[in-house]
Order: sequence, then C-alpha cells, then structure tokens
Amino acid sequence: MIMRIIRQAVTALAILLAPPAWAEGFLGTYEDLPLAPGLAEVPGSGVVFDSPSGRIVEAHASGTVKAADVLRFYAATLPQLGWTRESDTLYRREAEVLRLDPVAHGRSLAVRFAITPE
Repeated sequence: MIMRIIRQAVTALAILLAPPAWAEGFLGTYEDLPLAPGLAEVPGSGVVFDSPSGRIVEAHASGTVKAADVLRFYAATLPQLGWTRESDTLYRREAEVLRLDPVAHGRSLAVRFAITPE
C-alpha cells in the first residue's frame, strides 16, 4: 500500500516536471503507466484481474506512430517510474513484469500492454 502511494506521488511529480511528451495521458487500467505520444487507449480493451499471486492487467492502445518511437519513449520513461528494462519490450518492477507488444498494421500501430506477476 505504501509503495503504491509512493509510486502515485512520483508519477504526479513526473507529470509536473516532465516535458510535453507526457501529455498523452495514462492507461485507464493501470494508473501509472503513461501512453506514448501518438497512442490512444482502445476504449473497453482494458482488463484487470487480481489473482493470489498478484495483479494481471491487459490494455491496448493504437495510433499512427512508429514502433521504434514508442519503444524509445518507454525506454526513457519507465525507469523513472521504477521499472527495470530487460529488453525493448520487457520491464520488471517489484514482483510485476510488463510486456509491450507493438504490432504494425500499415501506417497504424497497435500496442498490447500486459502486466503479470513474476
């Protein structure tokens, strides 16, 4: 509970101090996961499930942006929120794993966000 409050405080501070790239907002299903510029959350796509081993969260966003730009945004942003980068699409924080799954469809990009317990 205290870690959650600290994360929310850090997120609020980051919003106040961050460059305009943060103006896109945050995922509705996970309060401190920002949306990369050019992405918009797909309405109704979010799922949150509490399991005995931790939360399972899935959300989808899309936009006309390049996958490389989205991955570069998360590589720069997520460590500031306590996530440790393991690869372009895999991050860890506390007992959670975040997977980013960008898929290009012509000029459009769909990104699946999946947060699971370790």
